[in-house]
Amino acid sequence: MYSVVKMVKNTHRHPANQALHCIGAPFYIIGLAMIFGHFAGMQTNPVMGAAMWLSAIAMFVAGHKIESNLGSTTPVLLFRLLSKVVCNLVAQRVHLLRAWLGPVLEH
Repeated sequence: MYSVVKMVKNTHRHPANQALHCIGAPFYIIGLAMIFGHFAGMQTNPVMGAAMWLSAIAMFVAGHKIESNLGSTTPVLLFRLLSKVVCNLVAQRVHLLRAWLGPVLEH
Protein backbone atom coordinates (compact mmCIF):
# COMPACT_ATOMS: atom_id res chain seq x y z
CA MET A 1 0.00 0.00 0.00
CA TYR A 2 2.89 2.33 0.75
CA SER A 3 4.16 2.02 -2.83
CA VAL A 4 0.78 3.17 -4.18
CA VAL A 5 0.81 6.25 -1.92
CA LYS A 6 4.39 6.97 -2.95
CA MET A 7 3.48 6.72 -6.65
CA VAL A 8 0.52 9.06 -6.22
CA LYS A 9 2.60 11.65 -4.37
CA ASN A 10 5.35 11.54 -6.99
CA THR A 11 2.97 11.95 -9.94
CA HIS A 12 0.73 14.71 -8.58
CA ARG A 13 3.10 17.54 -7.69
CA HIS A 14 1.90 20.37 -9.95
CA PRO A 15 -0.81 22.52 -8.32
CA ALA A 16 -2.94 22.53 -11.49
CA ASN A 17 -2.82 18.73 -11.62
CA GLN A 18 -3.80 18.52 -7.96
CA ALA A 19 -6.69 20.95 -8.52
CA LEU A 20 -7.96 19.05 -11.56
CA HIS A 21 -7.83 15.79 -9.62
CA CYS A 22 -9.66 17.33 -6.63
CA ILE A 23 -12.41 18.60 -8.93
CA GLY A 24 -12.52 15.45 -11.06
CA ALA A 25 -12.63 12.90 -8.24
CA PRO A 26 -16.23 13.68 -7.14
CA PHE A 27 -17.34 13.74 -10.79
CA TYR A 28 -15.73 10.32 -11.27
CA ILE A 29 -17.40 8.78 -8.21
CA ILE A 30 -20.83 10.34 -8.78
CA GLY A 31 -20.73 9.50 -12.49
CA LEU A 32 -19.99 5.84 -11.77
CA ALA A 33 -22.66 5.78 -9.05
CA MET A 34 -25.22 7.16 -11.52
CA ILE A 35 -24.28 4.57 -14.16
CA PHE A 36 -24.39 1.64 -11.74
CA GLY A 37 -27.49 3.05 -10.04
CA HIS A 38 -29.37 2.99 -13.33
CA PHE A 39 -28.59 -0.70 -13.79
CA ALA A 40 -29.48 -1.41 -10.16
CA GLY A 41 -32.99 -0.07 -10.73
CA MET A 42 -32.54 3.42 -9.33
CA GLN A 43 -33.91 6.37 -11.26
CA THR A 44 -30.61 7.88 -12.35
CA ASN A 45 -29.61 9.19 -15.74
CA PRO A 46 -26.87 6.94 -17.15
CA VAL A 47 -26.05 9.39 -19.95
CA MET A 48 -25.44 12.17 -17.43
CA GLY A 49 -23.41 9.72 -15.31
CA ALA A 50 -21.30 8.77 -18.32
CA ALA A 51 -20.78 12.43 -19.19
CA MET A 52 -19.62 13.17 -15.63
CA TRP A 53 -17.35 10.12 -15.59
CA LEU A 54 -15.77 10.99 -18.95
CA SER A 55 -15.37 14.63 -17.88
CA ALA A 56 -13.49 13.46 -14.80
CA ILE A 57 -11.20 11.29 -16.90
CA ALA A 58 -10.55 14.25 -19.20
CA MET A 59 -9.62 16.36 -16.15
CA PHE A 60 -7.24 13.66 -14.91
CA VAL A 61 -5.56 13.33 -18.32
CA ALA A 62 -5.30 17.13 -18.66
CA GLY A 63 -3.65 17.32 -15.25
CA HIS A 64 -1.10 14.70 -16.18
CA LYS A 65 -0.53 16.43 -19.53
CA ILE A 66 0.24 19.67 -17.66
CA GLU A 67 2.67 17.76 -15.47
CA SER A 68 4.16 16.03 -18.55
CA ASN A 69 3.61 12.56 -17.14
CA LEU A 70 0.80 10.98 -19.14
CA GLY A 71 2.46 7.65 -18.40
CA SER A 72 1.46 8.17 -14.77
CA THR A 73 -2.27 7.91 -15.25
CA THR A 74 -4.02 5.37 -13.05
CA PRO A 75 -4.34 2.52 -15.59
CA VAL A 76 -0.62 2.72 -16.39
CA LEU A 77 0.37 2.86 -12.72
CA LEU A 78 -1.92 -0.04 -11.81
CA PHE A 79 -0.54 -2.11 -14.68
CA ARG A 80 3.02 -1.42 -13.54
CA LEU A 81 2.20 -2.30 -9.93
CA LEU A 82 0.30 -5.47 -10.82
CA SER A 83 2.95 -6.64 -13.27
CA LYS A 84 5.61 -6.19 -10.57
CA VAL A 85 3.51 -8.19 -8.09
CA VAL A 86 2.85 -10.95 -10.64
CA CYS A 87 6.53 -11.15 -11.60
CA ASN A 88 7.51 -11.46 -7.94
CA LEU A 89 4.93 -14.19 -7.34
CA VAL A 90 6.08 -16.13 -10.41
CA ALA A 91 9.71 -15.78 -9.36
CA GLN A 92 8.88 -17.11 -5.89
CA ARG A 93 6.96 -20.06 -7.33
CA VAL A 94 9.79 -20.92 -9.73
CA HIS A 95 12.29 -20.74 -6.88
CA LEU A 96 10.15 -23.02 -4.71
CA LEU A 97 9.61 -25.42 -7.60
CA ARG A 98 13.34 -25.61 -8.28
CA ALA A 99 14.03 -26.18 -4.60
CA TRP A 100 11.41 -28.91 -4.47
CA LEU A 101 12.35 -30.61 -7.75
CA GLY A 102 16.11 -30.02 -7.43
CA PRO A 103 16.93 -33.32 -5.68
CA VAL A 104 14.58 -35.23 -8.02
CA LEU A 105 16.15 -33.77 -11.17
CA GLU A 106 19.71 -34.38 -10.00
CA HIS A 107 19.27 -38.16 -10.04
